Amino acid sequence: MRRHIPGLHSREQIHDRPLEGFFLVRIDQASYRWHPQKPFLSLRFVVLEPRSHATRTFSGRLYCTERALWKLNWFLRDFGYDPELLGQDQIDERALLNLQGVLRTSLVTFNGRSYQNLDSFAPTAAWDEFSAALIEPRNSDDLQPHTD
Repeated sequence: MRRHIPGLHSREQIHDRPLEGFFLVRIDQASYRWHPQKPFLSLRFVVLEPRSHATRTFSGRLYCTERALWKLNWFLRDFGYDPELLGQDQIDERALLNLQGVLRTSLVTFNGRSYQNLDSFAPTAAWDEFSAALIEPRNSDDLQPHTD
């Protein structure tokens, strides 16, 4: 039996490349992972915007060590996590599902393995500002020296 798989013959698979940059995402899966030295929150995201990457998924970690709690707090606040649970120092994995926000990612290689690094966060409302900056063409006058 033959199956048609669009894009199979293409050498460059856009969906195989790691995602780097700014994305509007939704949390698809969340789980707390205990580790003696570095407990972490494992998250899977679904890309909502930009449209060229819509429905792609990627995973990342946010560590729960004392030194990394500032970043976890930043993430939870910007993604609209329940302030009451946050005020009680509680993470509810179910409450994380479907939260949305803006995420900046980069690819980091450590000991020969590549990881998706979660660099920074912003509330969903900030997406318009980020997307405009990403697609806004540069003014040709910006490249010319000014003569006053």
